[in-house]
Amino acid sequence: MITFPSCKINLGLRITEKRPDGFHNLQSCFYPVNWSDVLETIQTNEFSFSSSGLPIPGDAHNNLCVKAYNLLKADFDLPPVQMHLHKLVPIGAGLGGGSADAAFALKSLNEQFGLGLSVSQLEDYARLLGSDCAFFIQNRPLYCIEKGDVFLEIPVDLKGYYIMLVYPNLAISTAEAYGGIKPRYPEMSLMEQLQLPIDTWRDTVHNDFEDSLFPKYPVLPQIKQQLYDAGAVYASMSGSGSTVYGIFNGPVVVPNQFSTYRVWQGEL
Repeated sequence: MITFPSCKINLGLRITEKRPDGFHNLQSCFYPVNWSDVLETIQTNEFSFSSSGLPIPGDAHNNLCVKAYNLLKADFDLPPVQMHLHKLVPIGAGLGGGSADAAFALKSLNEQFGLGLSVSQLEDYARLLGSDCAFFIQNRPLYCIEKGDVFLEIPVDLKGYYIMLVYPNLAISTAEAYGGIKPRYPEMSLMEQLQLPIDTWRDTVHNDFEDSLFPKYPVLPQIKQQLYDAGAVYASMSGSGSTVYGIFNGPVVVPNQFSTYRVWQGEL
């Protein structure tokens, strides 16, 4: 079976408080984008995992796709599979690419071997793999709270808009990003802000990670301004960085300044 784990952007990201368990509570709208990896699972005689495309750091045994398989195998009589991941979504980019790979592995194995798991059950498994993983089970626009793994409906629809994602070949770890965060509650909830017209978002919808990461990595605010200069109606860093995206009314020519970066664009 072949699936295409997509990524996500954050429409706003407010870090509201640090939790007793060491994680942080947040408010954000996760929105899926079609920049995708490729994951193939084939039943075989012996389990194996391999990858191609962008290099994936660390031991392959610790890859989230492998962890997803082992998580289900602990509860179900899963046969061995050969898993191959072709990595296209950058790592450390704030796009949730690894989380998507894990969630799509769960969904693929559930379908391939008829495990009969519901959406809520798959989300419960995904939460054991990482805070962003559960979102990719439904993989549709959702308002995310607590650790980013509790979901509320939100009437945000960007169909017809175009997006440009710019990854400046700079990986930012989650630990580094959270190290500069000062949690606080916004005066107006992000849920309310996102229901206002998109041309108001520039002044209201904010990613809190920009406050500490933009001074540290000046290339990030430069890209954000260049996206606005190219005609974006809204631009922001996604997640904990380092990808910066712009939302446009239509297709746009990639600015020359981005020629050395990884750029993806398409319709939302």
